[in-house]
Amino acid sequence: MKLVSWNVNGVRSVTRYGFLDWLSKISPDVLCLQETKAQKDQLTSEVQSPSGYRSLWHSAVDKGYSGVSMYYKKDPLNIIEGIGKNEFDSEGRVLTLEYKDFFLVNAYFPNSGRDHSRLSYKLKFCKEILNFLNKLKKKKNVVICGDFNIAHAEIDLANPKTNLKNAGFLPEERAWMSDFLKKDYLDVFRHLNRDERSYTWWSYRPGVRERNIGWRLDYFCTDIDFADRLKSMVHLTQVKGSDHCPIVVELRSK
Repeated sequence: MKLVSWNVNGVRSVTRYGFLDWLSKISPDVLCLQETKAQKDQLTSEVQSPSGYRSLWHSAVDKGYSGVSMYYKKDPLNIIEGIGKNEFDSEGRVLTLEYKDFFLVNAYFPNSGRDHSRLSYKLKFCKEILNFLNKLKKKKNVVICGDFNIAHAEIDLANPKTNLKNAGFLPEERAWMSDFLKKDYLDVFRHLNRDERSYTWWSYRPGVRERNIGWRLDYFCTDIDFADRLKSMVHLTQVKGSDHCPIVVELRSK
């Protein structure tokens, strides 16, 4: 089974870069998008229902902001929209599909803001989504993917020393990530590629992506009991159209 996650920074924008052709070529079982910045009725039928896929859209109340979606080949057993907390669900941040063996959670974590004005909001979201995951985990295995807006360790960004006070690498954010991973969850990329420096986000400033001055903000994480299902994980750093790149996990059959 192939799972893909991508912060597209606007699904209507990325469509102009050949998104639908790319989707057909890579052919994941499930594609999770973040920061779609669109209501479903703003999209063409081709974007809503590409050949071989159905899609779900959880958009923010405010148009042109946030939002997540999921494209899937096989119908899930159940669909969960949001986490049951309106202050976060109104921003369209979480969609979940339930399959026979696991829950797949697609999440777009808040950005703390350049002035850190949303740090408390983000940390509250982090607390609530962990509670949500723990409830799911009591029923079956959990896979969560998406843009966490956190670079966990110094290996996860090109210039850690100069970013210690910047959103995404703040002590409070990193501490939450460490605590999360101590509670029977694992970071799939770091689990399979322990010492590799690879990034998933680059500034739009000229030359930054070409010189690979990036951050690893996008993750697949699972509960520890799911580790034997993990076959591989890669970052598709050459795929353009967004300031993030897609990330891909392949699962072994049970």
